[in-house]
Order: sequence, then structure tokens, then C-alpha cells
Amino acid sequence: MAKYISILLMTLTLVSCDPKHLQTAMDILSETSSAGTFNVADGLKQALEFGVDNSVKRLSASGGYLNSIYKIALPEEAQKVIDVVAKIPGFDNVEQKILQKINASAEDAASKAGPIFLNAIRGITFEDATNILMGNDNAATSYLNQKTFNPLYGEFKPVIGNSLNKLGALDYWSEIVTAYNKIPLVKKVNPDLGDHIANKALEGLFSLIAVKEKGIRNDVNQRTTDLLKNVFAKQDK
Repeated sequence: MAKYISILLMTLTLVSCDPKHLQTAMDILSETSSAGTFNVADGLKQALEFGVDNSVKRLSASGGYLNSIYKIALPEEAQKVIDVVAKIPGFDNVEQKILQKINASAEDAASKAGPIFLNAIRGITFEDATNILMGNDNAATSYLNQKTFNPLYGEFKPVIGNSLNKLGALDYWSEIVTAYNKIPLVKKVNPDLGDHIANKALEGLFSLIAVKEKGIRNDVNQRTTDLLKNVFAKQDK
């Protein structure tokens, strides 16, 4: 009974906030009360799991960031260093080399993101699911971003550091910065590459998840399971 009352209150809230959702809300309530179960949350979890799996696999592959629209560029301060050092003998193709290393470190870190995403997805409640279902094309991704960005950053930053070390990127960056800082009259710098890479790597992950979510919401051919077809048909009404 308590669960039914909670669902009723949520239904009335949806109706009061946006009358166009009246029929959908009533359908949701009818299905819940008659079947005793509710699968909207399960459907959204499955959609997010597909989005996460697709994004993590794609971006953690070799060249996943480097050869995509999610390629991580150097921070502005670092770019200034590269532009100067590139003119020094012994630093041929310096920009290409450092970009390869920082993007490879992001690809390495992306492979560790799955469990954190999945833990947040499991926590989606009925109330979360109902609001997400009737939300914008990226409502589920926005929810995931809100719930996971900080813990993901906490995981990514040390993994990025380890990856940069493993790939020799930090040693190479140290050589670049040392050469730059020896130039007379320049302002000494040492940009935090790890912070920049972690933020940009996560930005790419969430962007790709949003693409998958939008596809499932708007293209019935991307609803590849009965659960996705059933749940997102409610959104189509």
C-alpha cells in the first residue's frame, strides 16, 4: 500500500507539473497497480548500461580518443609551451608525441569507468526513472553525470597519472617544461596535465553516452530488447 501511495503521489506530481503527461502518468499508474511490478527503472537502467558499455569499449580502445571527435587537446598554457619548444633542436614532432601519450592515458583510464557507472545505475529509483523517462533526450546521462562525476574523477586522476607514467608521458613532459623554463625571460610553467586529461576524458565519455541515450529515445531500431521497446514506447505517447 505504501508503495502504491508513493507512486500515486509521483503520478499526481507529474500531472500537475505538465498536463501533457496526464495520459502517460495514468498509464504508468494503471500498469503498476495491476501488475504489481514496474519496469520503467529497469528499462532506463538497461538503456544506460548499453550506453556505458558502448562508450567505455569505444573510448578505451586503442585510438579511441585520439582518432575520434573526443580527442583530447592540450590545455592552453601547455600549448604555448609546445609552440616554443617545438623550435628547439631535438624536439621534432613534439606536439604529436605528447598528444598521442595523453590520449593513450585517457583510453587506459576509460577502461576503469564501467564499475563506477554501473553502481550509480543500480541506484536509480522509481521517482528518478519516471522523471528521467519524461525528460530531455539526455536526461538519463545528466542524472548519471550528477551521480558519478566526482567519484569518477577521483578514480580517473590517479589512473591518468599511472598511465602517463607507464607511457613515459610525464618524463617527456618534464623534458619539455625543463627546456621551456630555461629560455630567458619566459614565465616558468608546469600545467597539471593530469587534471586536464581527466576532465576532458570524462567529458568525452558522457558525451558519447548521451549520443546513445538520444538514439534509444528517438530511433525505435536502437531499442534492441523487449524491455527497451516497452518502456520507451511510453515516452513516445
